[in-house]
Amino acid sequence: MDRYREVMSGDALAPGDIRTRQQLKRLFGGGVMSGIEPSATTPNVLLYSDPSKGEQYGYYDYLNEEDEYGPFALYTGEGKVGPHKMTKGNKAILHHLDDERALRLFIAVGKVEGSGTKLHQYLGEYQIDAFQPYELRKTRDQNGDERDAFVFRLRPVGLFAPPPIDYMPTTIETTLTEMHSAPPLEPVAETSSRLLDPERHSGVPVSRKASAAISVRRREAELVQRFRAFLERHRHEVKRYGISIAGLRSLFPTDVFDRTDGVLYEAKGTASRNAIRLAIGQLFDYRRHIRPEPARLAILLPEAPEKDLQELIESVGISLVYEDGDEFIGWPVA
Repeated sequence: MDRYREVMSGDALAPGDIRTRQQLKRLFGGGVMSGIEPSATTPNVLLYSDPSKGEQYGYYDYLNEEDEYGPFALYTGEGKVGPHKMTKGNKAILHHLDDERALRLFIAVGKVEGSGTKLHQYLGEYQIDAFQPYELRKTRDQNGDERDAFVFRLRPVGLFAPPPIDYMPTTIETTLTEMHSAPPLEPVAETSSRLLDPERHSGVPVSRKASAAISVRRREAELVQRFRAFLERHRHEVKRYGISIAGLRSLFPTDVFDRTDGVLYEAKGTASRNAIRLAIGQLFDYRRHIRPEPARLAILLPEAPEKDLQELIESVGISLVYEDGDEFIGWPVA
C-alpha cells in the first residue's frame, strides 16, 4: 500500500494515479456518492466505475475496448430502477462538449489499508464518440426487472491508462439489446458468433463541436441506416452478427446481415482503396467465425469505386453494392 500513499501525496493527477473520492472532490469538485458527478465548480464531469457495486444495478462497464478507429470505453449510464432517461448525469455525458466540460474516467481498485475508504485509479480524459454516442441495451435493474439502459461509447483524449487487468471483465456476452456480465480474468473459452439486432443511430446531433475527423464514420453510419431501411422496405429481415473470439475480451460487431438472402455486408464511408482493402479483410475474418457461413459477402459503399477497385472486389469473390440516388446498384446480390 506504500505506492498508494506515494501517488496520493500531491494534487497533480496523471493517468494511472490513484486517489480517494474525497481527494478528487477537493481537486475537481463534484460529489462523492454517485457514479456520474458533474462538477459545479470546475468544467468536469467525473465518471466512476465500480464493478463490485455497479453490477447489482445492471451496470457493466468495459473500459479497455478497441476497434478499427482506436481504443474506447463502454460506460453504463445512471438509473437504478426502470428505463434510463436522458437527464441529469446521462445528459451531462451526452452534451459535455457543448457544455465545455471534460469527462474524467476512474475505476475502483481497492481500499485504503485498514479502512473502508475506496481507492480510484484515474484512467484519463475521455470524449463521447460523435459517431456512435451510445446504445440502448437490455439489462436488469436492482429489482430484477428488464429495462433499457444507456451504454455510452467514450474515446480517450491524449494520454490514458488502461484499467488494471484484475478489475476488467474479460468477455462481453452481449447482443445489441442485452449485456451480460462475465467472470473476471476468464477469457472467452470458445469462438462463437450470434445474431444481433441492427444498430439504431439516434439521429440526434451529439455536439456542435464534433471534429471533422469523424465525418467519414458518420457517413458510414448514415449509409448503413439508409440501406437497412431499403432492405426492410423490400421485406428483408436485417440483423448483424456479434463475434466473440476465444481468448479475447472484445465483441466484434458486423455492419449488416441480410438474413433473408444470407448476405453479410461490410460498409465503408468512402470508396477509397484503403477502405476497400480493409473491408475485404474484415469480411474474410468475420466469415471464419460465423456458422453457418453467409451465402455471400458484399461491400457496401456510398458511391461507385474506380474500375480497378471494382475488379479487385470481383477478383476475391466479393459482391459490390453502392448507392446511386435512391437506388443501390448491385442489389440484390446474386
